[in-house]
Amino acid sequence: MYIAMNRFRVNEGHEADFERQWRERDSHLDSVPGFREFHLLRGATDEGVTLFASHSVWDDEDAFVAWTRSEAFRAAHANARSPKGTLAGPPHFEGFEVVL
Repeated sequence: MYIAMNRFRVNEGHEADFERQWRERDSHLDSVPGFREFHLLRGATDEGVTLFASHSVWDDEDAFVAWTRSEAFRAAHANARSPKGTLAGPPHFEGFEVVL
């Protein structure tokens, strides 16, 4: 199993818009081979920034990589830009192989 996460630092006051953007987008994930589940996680707010993480679970890293190269990925990310001022920097990707 493989877990792919992107960490986002959202400027305080923009959290609801950020969550709505994720809630309303068509991720196309349900039709992707190897996809298991997705969660958007909200963390603490510190110094004017709220931490969020997109968390997707895959059968293996190969399934995730195949998705990043697919038409479904391009369609899911076609309108994925957050409005100006929402993010306090670019997202940070982290990938994990599940060992236990």
